Amino acid sequence: MQLQFNPMQVGYFIARLNRFVALVELNGQEVEAHVATSGRLGELLVPGAEVLLEPSATAKRRTPYSLRLVKYQSTWVCIDAQVPNFLVRKAVNQKTLKPFRRCQLERSEPKYEHGRFDFLLQENGQPVLLEVKSVTLVEGEIALFPDAPTERGARHLKHLASFRQEGYRCAVLFIVQRDDAVYFAPNDKRDPAFAQALRHAVADGVEVYAYDCKVKPEEILLGKRLPVLV
Repeated sequence: MQLQFNPMQVGYFIARLNRFVALVELNGQEVEAHVATSGRLGELLVPGAEVLLEPSATAKRRTPYSLRLVKYQSTWVCIDAQVPNFLVRKAVNQKTLKPFRRCQLERSEPKYEHGRFDFLLQENGQPVLLEVKSVTLVEGEIALFPDAPTERGARHLKHLASFRQEGYRCAVLFIVQRDDAVYFAPNDKRDPAFAQALRHAVADGVEVYAYDCKVKPEEILLGKRLPVLV
């Protein structure tokens, strides 16, 4: 599955003004760009890093650009946290995501008592709950999530485990938005609570999968399945 990017312009990262706005040098001028993730991206968004900016589709946006990709050494990394859900939705609908090939998409962001999951699927008339996480951090050969503590992420895992104990099929899918990882693992160093919640969820029967992506300036493609180390 793939997503074609709109034409983008090359810039150079200067600073992060806040969680969702970056200052970027573009054609010798400083411009503001939207950052579509709450992750810290400390290893990626460093001064001077080459980035790709997509012009905003509407003049009503506060920021005239969106920061989509950043180059880490020779690897392009997509930092848009909305992209994994797009790729997974498309893959489920087209039956190309092997663990969910027999599933149909019921709806996105289904509500439950404590909040929302990303997807509700149906498999042979039975509900399947699926949570999707965007991964951008790779250390050595290992893709790691999260890059900063996430109470919300740990809470999702606990709720998935609870639904699994009630008999639902439940899964979490980590989409690594780069192609230089060999394995996936929870980030014990940065968020031991999330790592513990993931291991408890696995013990309760929650399925865990990870896939990498092929990222180019013109597109991102869902790639191969990675071994999960828990």
